[in-house]
Amino acid sequence: MTEPTPVTEETEEEPKFAPGETIHDVATVAGMYQNWFLDYASYVILERAVPAIEDGLKPVQRRILHAMKEMDDGRFNKVANVIGQTMQYHPHGDASIGDAMVNLGQKDLLIETQGNWGDIRTGDGAAAPRYIEARLSKFALDVVFNPDITEWQMSYDGRKREPTTLPVKFPLLLAQGVEGIAVGLSTKIMPHNFRELCKASIDVLRGRDIQLFPDFPTGGLCDVTNYNGGLRGAKIRLRATIEKVDKTMLVIRDIPYGTTTTALMESIVKASEANKIKIKKVVDNTAADVEIQVHLPTGVSPDLTMDALYAFTDCEISISPNTCVIIEEKPRFVGVEDMLRLSTQKTVRLLERELEIRQDELQEKWHSASLEKIFIENRIYRKIEECETWQDILDTIEKGLSKFVRVQGSKAKADDQRIVLRRPITEDDLTRLTEIRIKRISKFDGFKADEYIQKLETELAEVADNLANLTRYAIAYFDGLLKKYGAGRERKTQLRTFDVVTAQKVAVANQKLYVNRQDGFVGYGLKKDEFVCDCSDLDDIIAIKRDGTFMVTKIAEKTFVGKDILHVGVYNKNDDRLVYNMIYLDGASGISFAKRFLVTGITRDKTYDLTKATKGSKTLYLTANPNSESEIVSIQLSDKAPARVKQFDFDFAELAIKGKGSMGNIVTKQPIKKITQKSLGDSTLGGREVFFDSVVGRLNTAGHGRYLGTFDTDNTVLVVYKDGSYELKSPDPAHHFDVPNIVLLRKLEPDTVLSAVYAEGETKTHYIKRFKIETSTLEKRFVFISETKGSKLLCATCFGEPQVEIKLQRDKKADKETEKLHLHEFIDVKGWKAMGNKLNYFKIHTVTLTTDEGPEPERRQVAKKKGPATIPRPAGAGGGEEAGPLPEMAGPVDVTSEDVERAQAILRRPKAQLGLF
Repeated sequence: MTEPTPVTEETEEEPKFAPGETIHDVATVAGMYQNWFLDYASYVILERAVPAIEDGLKPVQRRILHAMKEMDDGRFNKVANVIGQTMQYHPHGDASIGDAMVNLGQKDLLIETQGNWGDIRTGDGAAAPRYIEARLSKFALDVVFNPDITEWQMSYDGRKREPTTLPVKFPLLLAQGVEGIAVGLSTKIMPHNFRELCKASIDVLRGRDIQLFPDFPTGGLCDVTNYNGGLRGAKIRLRATIEKVDKTMLVIRDIPYGTTTTALMESIVKASEANKIKIKKVVDNTAADVEIQVHLPTGVSPDLTMDALYAFTDCEISISPNTCVIIEEKPRFVGVEDMLRLSTQKTVRLLERELEIRQDELQEKWHSASLEKIFIENRIYRKIEECETWQDILDTIEKGLSKFVRVQGSKAKADDQRIVLRRPITEDDLTRLTEIRIKRISKFDGFKADEYIQKLETELAEVADNLANLTRYAIAYFDGLLKKYGAGRERKTQLRTFDVVTAQKVAVANQKLYVNRQDGFVGYGLKKDEFVCDCSDLDDIIAIKRDGTFMVTKIAEKTFVGKDILHVGVYNKNDDRLVYNMIYLDGASGISFAKRFLVTGITRDKTYDLTKATKGSKTLYLTANPNSESEIVSIQLSDKAPARVKQFDFDFAELAIKGKGSMGNIVTKQPIKKITQKSLGDSTLGGREVFFDSVVGRLNTAGHGRYLGTFDTDNTVLVVYKDGSYELKSPDPAHHFDVPNIVLLRKLEPDTVLSAVYAEGETKTHYIKRFKIETSTLEKRFVFISETKGSKLLCATCFGEPQVEIKLQRDKKADKETEKLHLHEFIDVKGWKAMGNKLNYFKIHTVTLTTDEGPEPERRQVAKKKGPATIPRPAGAGGGEEAGPLPEMAGPVDVTSEDVERAQAILRRPKAQLGLF
């Protein structure tokens, strides 16, 4: 055996390659990435992860549908068989095909399923492919396939051909949604509602503006404020639908898209174990519909727990859409509205191509039928009996036909009665005539032939009209899809605007705050020291010391804040009602000062001084007042003080509320021996101005929504529901209001009279009643209409002189009449349990409230320095066009044009019918 020749520096042998073989530049990592990595990334993006804009399908989905169309015979096929058929086209194995097919089947649009295909709500997987079956849906057969207009390519092994893209005549990509992760690229397109997509396509064809929002198969609530067409940087918030059954149980009906009931329950249990929410137990009763029961311990607020579920569990999640699709072999980022426009234009082109193909087919049929009719009726077949050659036969037939037909565009003779053909006669046409059987010729019926040709001409005219009016035809096509397949595909996801749930506000009080005043420690680990209050582990703590300094710090097990602590409490930076009343001694001058202040704008763990910061200053008196209450204190001077009156009262109500750095007013220049509280005063800031935001169904004091009025401690909110009940609720911003089921919501005044019209369920009789709210129990519904089955509240109002319009029919033969009725004249005010007065009409069809709720409560106004300002009042509010000058207040401030516009917006109110008042 010959040894190989060694390669040395003197003798280097050139490497040998096969013909066409090259060597890759792998000397550096950059060379490898330039050739191989980019090729692989392009392959994953184009062939696996990102859908094409033409049909909205990934390659594996397209191959599954193509394989199912080849197998389609109207019956169900085992999924295992479909997977095997698809493997002829898809080179990535049965597992990826099976997963993609289950995903398609669960979307309930293109594939009809049979067997256990899993449940996206519970997270249960599908059964094995050998146990489940599938077939193409009627929608898929109508919309997805047409071999005549399909572009084809060879499969990966070159044995078969497969569609490059399917001719889908529908925005399938937006209907199903898609999610895919490629190399350095991802796509996340939300599913949208079938009916809304059809209507939006029609609007696009009509030149109207469109706006699309997601619709998820799991239902729930969705905030699309920042959806932005699904482009990069967009964000949507999803919430479960939570119902308050009673004071001890919440029920979750729908879950956010992308979560499961199992994962949701685990997140609730985890939050409970972390002491973020308090629950007794969680029970999953999900069957046909989602039902997760959250049982609460006694004394736990269901409204607060509802907010906590959104803040700490998977009851609220966020999704960041990213609409990336393949357009002209490149990934592109486009919004869903632009995507729909592209899809609609593509559908119009496909419909046009189908019409053109159908037109060609009809023209060929008309051409053949016309030649056959002439050939038989004029007995041209007899003239070929004496022909000896095939060419003579063809020439004879052509010559015979030329007497009765001419080609379109050829010169016509005088009084030419010949039939005009759309194309010349070919040899194939002549050959086809020679193949007509004698039996068919003998039974030929000229009348039926004329009817058939007339039918073809009618259809040809219809196709030509559709081609000439393509937009109208496309609109009718989408309208047909909507009528044929839109039943049962109504929107499942409710579009809402969510309020922001702050974790600190809804965190359960899972810790106890203790203080060691002398040593200066606070925290939840000082269990042997003085108990302060319950709190959560997310709270901030404020500590005020005797030397007049204070600090705000995060709660911990044990924190040193400084010795000689006077006050410790939970700090809320957004609380503008907590006012501190303080008297302190200035160490330099010996003068005692009094001040009232708010603590705002602080930096955590920084020490602030409430006095003049002189040596020897100290706090003599300090109280924290949650609702800005004033107080009267009794001040006793030292026995050594030269003053004759050594005891007097001081009223904090005389002081203005200022910032924490204010010096305060002088109380006395004499030394003080003792200060004691004599009486607690009222809130000097007055009641809170409360607004109702019907979008989120919450009360607030920030000015969002409709102004309800000024609420003191004892004021309540009156809520009237569609089921004929009313409820009194405290003006707590934590309350959730079920807006769709509310008829009336307003501040309850002492003289409020509720007028209502209702139908009694058993006798179908209509009643009118007027009553005052006599109950005082909060958070309890009282039914004020008949409780028989079928009873229904028709309208309710608190307006002083309400009027309704009644459409009635006095007898069976009479026409419908309209009558107006003043309720305050029809019946006096009675008790809330009274039935009311009966409307003695034969049949009442509708009752409509025609009067509004009257003038809205006016907000506190401010005066303008240069003369009184006036604000227009809406018509019907009383007092003419203007509300008169604004009342002057102590310390007037400037009223800008923006202030006036804001006041006008508050006073401007639409007329109330049967909605919220």
